[in-house]
Formats: sequence, structure tokens, C-alpha cells
Amino acid sequence: MNGVTLRRDGHVAEIVLDRPEALNALSTAMARRLAAVCAEVAADAAVRAVVLSAAGEKAFCVGADLKERNAMTDAEILAQRPVFRAAFGGVLNLPQPVVAAVHGYALGGGCEFALSADLIVADETAVFGLPEVSVGLVPGGGGTQLALRRLGPGKAADLVFTGRRLDVAEALELGLADRKVPAGTDREEALALAGVIAQNSPVAVRAAKRALRQGAGVALDAGLDLEENAWRTAASSADRREGIAAFAEKRRPNWP
Repeated sequence: MNGVTLRRDGHVAEIVLDRPEALNALSTAMARRLAAVCAEVAADAAVRAVVLSAAGEKAFCVGADLKERNAMTDAEILAQRPVFRAAFGGVLNLPQPVVAAVHGYALGGGCEFALSADLIVADETAVFGLPEVSVGLVPGGGGTQLALRRLGPGKAADLVFTGRRLDVAEALELGLADRKVPAGTDREEALALAGVIAQNSPVAVRAAKRALRQGAGVALDAGLDLEENAWRTAASSADRREGIAAFAEKRRPNWP
């Protein structure tokens, strides 16, 4: 529906970019749907991990739908902006860990969606890039800031200023991808990884994600304070009591 499908399997939610006939290019309608789906998932306490995947074999997402934009006035493009920001922000701000399953082209907004995830599983066909400057734009889905934080200033500048494409081997070397998997297995491997995450304490995992996200770029002392807050959140929860009891009794925890 409107290019985004939501699936659930136990404690894992899968958000599917589902517009393969357009290489999952982000249209205005698709962006609205994605923001709504992310809000639904974020509010679901039963969801412990999220996979962001894509339909079709050729692309994860090739970014904004430039055919749609070509028919828009300057005013319409500016009016589209908050809709797109809500879509990218929806993925970025999910409280659960997000695993991106990338195959084929992940360009422009597609690369930014991957960067918005916590972990990127890429198969051997994956191609990453932020080519916005080649069409007179600046990455606008978080690309400059997310690449800066993930890759460092020099590597981010290389990627953004040249607009060049990276194959999966270089993406892995630079840190743009976290795991390389055989062609056609990105979704399967990402779901498996999300399943492992979902077995852990949802209170602890969410608190750890907040510490990791909020700690990027802050001074060490401030970061350790963020970690302290995360630790206290988990330590004072029923999950901590159940986790230690389960360990002592040599059984799997039943997270409350």
C-alpha cells in the first residue's frame, strides 16, 4: 500500500520498501506511508527489533522519485520537504534497533535509509552512493550528518563531494556496511540478526540504543553520563531481575 508494507513475526517487525517497479524510489505518497508505519512500529511495545528491507531484485532504494519531482514547481518541492523529513526521521528515530537489509542500488535517499539504521547487512550486489551533488542537490535525508558520524569527516567528504558509488567490498572497508552476505540473502540474514537482538531484554536494548545514539560526538564524560542513565534504566527494571534469575536457573529469560 503506497509503496511500504509492514510485516510482523513474533517480536520482529519488517518494514518493506515495496515499490519495485520504480526501484523503490521515494514518492510523496510513499514517504507519508513510511512515516505512518514507523510511528506505528515505534509505539508497539511488543516490537523488539526492526528490519528495513526492500522488494525486487535490482534496488534497495534509488532515492527520491525524480520523475515525480521533474513535474513539480519549486514551491511544490519545498512543500514536499517536511513529508520527506518525516519519513527519514521515522526510520532514524525508531526506539528499537534497526537492521537494514541492502541489495542492489542504495543511492541517495536509499543510502540515507541504510545510514539511518543501526546495522547494515549488505549482499554482494549492493552499491552505495550519495550522488545528490551531481543533480544540483545536497543529501537531505540525513546523509551528510550520518555519513560524518559513521565514516568520519574525510571519508564522508569523499562520498558526498564526488557523488561516487561504492561496491560492497569498499563499503565494508569504510564502515558503511557492517556485514557482507551472499547475493540474495540480505533479508534472510537481517531477519536472523534481528531475531538474535529480539531475544535480549527490550528495556536494556532500547536504553543501550539511546546511549549509543545520544553519545555520538559528545565529550567522553558526557557520554559516560549517558551510559550511566542507560545502566540505571535497565538496572531498576523487572527485566534485570528476570535476566539474573534466568541466568542462575540456567533457563531462557521471560522478559516482563
